[in-house]
Amino acid sequence: MYLISVEGGDGSGKGEAARILGELLSEFPFPEVMMTHEPRRHSELGKLALQSVKLGNKTPLEEAGLFAADRLDHSHTFIRPYLTKGAVVISDRNIHSSLIYQGVVGDLGLEKVASMNAAAMIPDLVFWIDCDPEKAMKRIKSGTLRMTSQKQEYFETQEIQTTIRQGFHDLFGPSGVVPAPFNQCCIVGPIMNEGGLDELKTKLRTELRRFFNKKPLPLNVDRDEVDRNLLNALVRDVKKQRRLPGAPQEKTAIHIGWLGGKSPAHWMLEAEENWPVESAQEHDVPASPLAHSCWSILGTLSLMVGSSEVPRLHAALGPVRMVTQRHTQRLIKWMLAEHWVHKQQNHTPFSDAQLFKLREERLGFARLTLAMWPLRTQLASWRRANQDKAWSLALDDLFHVEEGRELSTHLKKAVHDINQRLAILTSGHEGCPLPTTAEELRAWWSLEPPNHSDS
Repeated sequence: MYLISVEGGDGSGKGEAARILGELLSEFPFPEVMMTHEPRRHSELGKLALQSVKLGNKTPLEEAGLFAADRLDHSHTFIRPYLTKGAVVISDRNIHSSLIYQGVVGDLGLEKVASMNAAAMIPDLVFWIDCDPEKAMKRIKSGTLRMTSQKQEYFETQEIQTTIRQGFHDLFGPSGVVPAPFNQCCIVGPIMNEGGLDELKTKLRTELRRFFNKKPLPLNVDRDEVDRNLLNALVRDVKKQRRLPGAPQEKTAIHIGWLGGKSPAHWMLEAEENWPVESAQEHDVPASPLAHSCWSILGTLSLMVGSSEVPRLHAALGPVRMVTQRHTQRLIKWMLAEHWVHKQQNHTPFSDAQLFKLREERLGFARLTLAMWPLRTQLASWRRANQDKAWSLALDDLFHVEEGRELSTHLKKAVHDINQRLAILTSGHEGCPLPTTAEELRAWWSLEPPNHSDS
């Protein structure tokens, strides 16, 4: 979902920072953490780019073209496919290195280099690692940084490294202007790397947490598409489960009647009425079932195969429904006490981990949170402004437009995304078609299904 790049001069310790970031990101619920670098050492385009800086026999424009060609191929054949699956990709160098090495050192100019790379992936987060050029050159000459060849690259001189360092300071500094479309990146730094690894690790962890706490929109992929891909994976796991012969039929997590014959609006009211507000406030958990963490944990639990433990649940949240593991643990402990989930016996030998499962009577609301995720913020805002209104009127109000006007682009996309989610989860009513328009979604939201048993 996110592309994270690590930038800086040669010998600054970018590779070490990238390695540490890979370790730190295992603490977050990404399905995969992929490590890569630019230029690529194992692609034909990357080899040509590397050769150009080793031999120094290309013009700056030719060199920039080789790096851009490798980056565009890298972006669309490797990076983007992983981002759409919810992975985080860490790239040791990316576009900003080209802006400095070919744009500044090669004197091509920032705008020209940016335009050559305009179709590449845009780093969501950039870690700018800084180091004194004299120390950097000592690291380079020690041989610990060289991976591909003992032949010195043409820019590995203290004079050029000083120019490179100043280039990063000018580009990322307060008065620097990064050309479009790469001006959308979140830049962190300079992070000085002249001390120990523990100090560097602490700085990187702090900045990672700060970035993820903001829940930024990804720059290269559609966030809801990413989450739907992860929901599809959970549903596939559910479909693979097998019951023992003779075992009673359970209401599985993808049961087509998960709404239980009630309207979505009814489930919203039921969740609200059964949420113990005073207890929640006492235990430092959300005082409303409409909170992001509540929807994340309950919704994910509704698709978990069998019983679960906190680490497994946390890993299944993914980057869109991301909640810290500490908060996940606290909320689950409270939900156990308040009978939203229940304990299961752990049959794994030598394991003391607590297992828990969503209670059947909470399934309708929990699954509904996954379906209505694209409108969670709007529904929460609507409830704060309309505390005495019936939930059945929520979508009427949200979708209301003046005569002659259309639904906003944002709401149109939300309707589309909800339809795509329901295609994965089913409509919740047996034999009920999926709502495809705002009008159909309003009807699905507020009306209970017809009682076919009387016919």
